Amino acid sequence: MTTAVKFWDGVAAKYARSPIKDMAAYEHTLARTATYLKKTDDVLELGCGTGMTALRLSGYVDTITASDLSPGMLAVGRKNAAEQNIENVAFVEADATRPPAWSYDVALAFNLLHLVEDLDSALAQVHSVLKPRGLFISKTFCPPQHGGGMQYLAIRLALPVMQFFGKAPFVRFLSEADLDATIEQAGFEIVERDSFPARNGRRFLVARKI
Repeated sequence: MTTAVKFWDGVAAKYARSPIKDMAAYEHTLARTATYLKKTDDVLELGCGTGMTALRLSGYVDTITASDLSPGMLAVGRKNAAEQNIENVAFVEADATRPPAWSYDVALAFNLLHLVEDLDSALAQVHSVLKPRGLFISKTFCPPQHGGGMQYLAIRLALPVMQFFGKAPFVRFLSEADLDATIEQAGFEIVERDSFPARNGRRFLVARKI
C-alpha cells in the first residue's frame, strides 16, 4: 500500500464525519460547476473522496465516474449512493495519473491538484481522456497572495514534521499564476477563473481542451 493510499484510508471515516468548513463557498462551487454541465454529459471526477460532490452533481449529467486512490473513501461513497438511491455514479479506484480509460465530456478535480505529486502527468492524462473541446473544472488550494496569517505560517512550519510521521499528505504550494500557467501548458484554454472565499482563497478554474 502506498503512503498516500495508507494516509487517506486512515482518515476516511473521520473525513466523512467532518463538516464542510465553508458551506457557502462549497455551494458556490457546485452552482458555478453546474452551469457547465449537460444532461448528456459523461463526467469524470478525480480525487472524489467520499463522493459528496459527485452525488450532489449527479442530477445534472448522464453519468459520473467518481475515482479516488483510497478504497476506504470509495466505500463511504458507495454506501452514501446506495442510501440516496443514486444509480448514475460509479465509484472506481484510480490514481489521478492513471484515470479510468474512457472518453469524457467533463473532468472534475476539487481540492486535489495541490495534493498530486506528478501534476504534469495528471494533467496530461486528464487532457487525454477528455473529448475534443471537453472541459476541465477544478478548485485548488493556493498559498495566500500576501503572505498569509499566523495560522498559515504555522501550518507551513509544521507540515514537514507531520509528513515525516505520516500525519499529513504531500502538499504542493503553487501560486495562482503558476497554477493557471501549468494548466494552460497542459493544453487547455482557461475560460473562467476565480478565487473564493476571499480570505482563504481556493482557485476555481474552468479550462477547455484545445
